[in-house]
Amino acid sequence: MRDLNALPDLHLALVQTHLAWHDPQANKAHLETLLAQVGTVDLVILPEMFTTGFTMQSEALAEPELGPTHAWLKAQAAAVGAVVTGSVIVRAEDGSHRNRLLWARPDGEVLHYDKRHLFRMAGEHEHYTPGERQVQFELKGWRIRPLICYDLRFPVWSRDARDTDLLLYTANWPAARRQHWNRLLPARGIENLCYVAAVNRVGSDGKGLDYAGDSQVLDFHGDPLLNAGDANGVFKATLSAADLATYRARFPADLDADAFVLR
Repeated sequence: MRDLNALPDLHLALVQTHLAWHDPQANKAHLETLLAQVGTVDLVILPEMFTTGFTMQSEALAEPELGPTHAWLKAQAAAVGAVVTGSVIVRAEDGSHRNRLLWARPDGEVLHYDKRHLFRMAGEHEHYTPGERQVQFELKGWRIRPLICYDLRFPVWSRDARDTDLLLYTANWPAARRQHWNRLLPARGIENLCYVAAVNRVGSDGKGLDYAGDSQVLDFHGDPLLNAGDANGVFKATLSAADLATYRARFPADLDADAFVLR
């Protein structure tokens, strides 16, 4: 059995920023200036669709699976010496368009997760294909579950008590539903006995939607370790595996959880 107490602390950097509409080059150039400020961390989290903003123009903006942003992320991870992650629009080998989180490691390996729950109120389900599987990444012994924006509303897809140490959400979550964001994130941490890190964007997009930010890191009590408010920049937090292990030993609510199978 894994000994959480033996794991090192995990150092996070959350990049909360405005995004230029449909302009990958401008966004990557801007993000490079922010990544230069990161310093020594283990994991850097960017917003959802960080090269374009949250758009339904998948046909025009999708990149190949091993396209320019895939290469850019690999280069940034190597330069920062940390995992760099966020979602982009990808044209998969089967021709489908995916809202895909790329997990770029400093050693050059890139893993991915495809967004499962597509935001039908914006027509995302008409332009993208949903992901078929849950994914878990490991970093310094930590087990991390990546999710994207609307996934937050579906607790069964996030559910993985004890086997996940950190739930990671990357998003373009509009200010109109800011209250939902700030209520659902603590719930995910409490019910899964784990940390939560969530990165949103700020500013306005090409459709006139405003984004309030509120990128944050929460502990297993749902209490904030960090909240970026509506600021633009890089925000850091450190997670303690020992604190997580202590809490799980004292309050093993997962032992009474209902068993279920996802279909």
